[in-house]
Amino acid sequence: MLTMDTRHIKTALLAVLITVGLGIQCQKAHAAGTETLVVAGGCFWCVESDFESVPGVKGAVSGYTGGKTKNPTYKQVGKGGTGHYEAVKITFDPGKISRETLLHMFFRSVDPTDAGGQFCDRGESYRTAVFVANASEKKHAEMAKADAAKDLGKKVVTPILPAATFYDAEDYHQNYYKGKKLIVTRFGPKRQAEAYKRYRKACGRDKRVKQLWGSAAPFAGKY
Repeated sequence: MLTMDTRHIKTALLAVLITVGLGIQCQKAHAAGTETLVVAGGCFWCVESDFESVPGVKGAVSGYTGGKTKNPTYKQVGKGGTGHYEAVKITFDPGKISRETLLHMFFRSVDPTDAGGQFCDRGESYRTAVFVANASEKKHAEMAKADAAKDLGKKVVTPILPAATFYDAEDYHQNYYKGKKLIVTRFGPKRQAEAYKRYRKACGRDKRVKQLWGSAAPFAGKY
């Protein structure tokens, strides 16, 4: 026969277990509400800036992936030899925007015919790529690549690669396009946001994308 204290203890324990269970379910539901897409499209400032403006995208993080060096620095990656790409991890709500749509936009925001870099930025770290974690993601990426090649009427050289460890870039690279820190540039002292706009224009990114994709370019002319 259970005493009053024993019943109270068991009731309290059950309440705790229910609370924990609900918390785990909420965490799983939250995790199921987002997905990630990792792409390399030249300067990661630009890719981050472009995709953070897309409805349904919760955030984008600049980083390095695809190489062999652990915890690489910007200097190491830029120098070459690490195998890493400047890449961006895009977190999105698939209930608001699909992976297919994001991939469609990605290919039309870069020059996927260029195997040596992107625009004024040359070298291995500035090449384009799509990183996939499973067969489903690979299928979506291959379809988007084939569609881009068909629309362009040209060979698309952007590789589809197995997902690898993604290393976040240094803090000063994150949200660079809207930064307020005063820095010295070839254009003189500028706030980061203004320096970014000048760099993007001087690099010819939007001009080349517009030339390739015309009205299908989703971000050209934004800056």
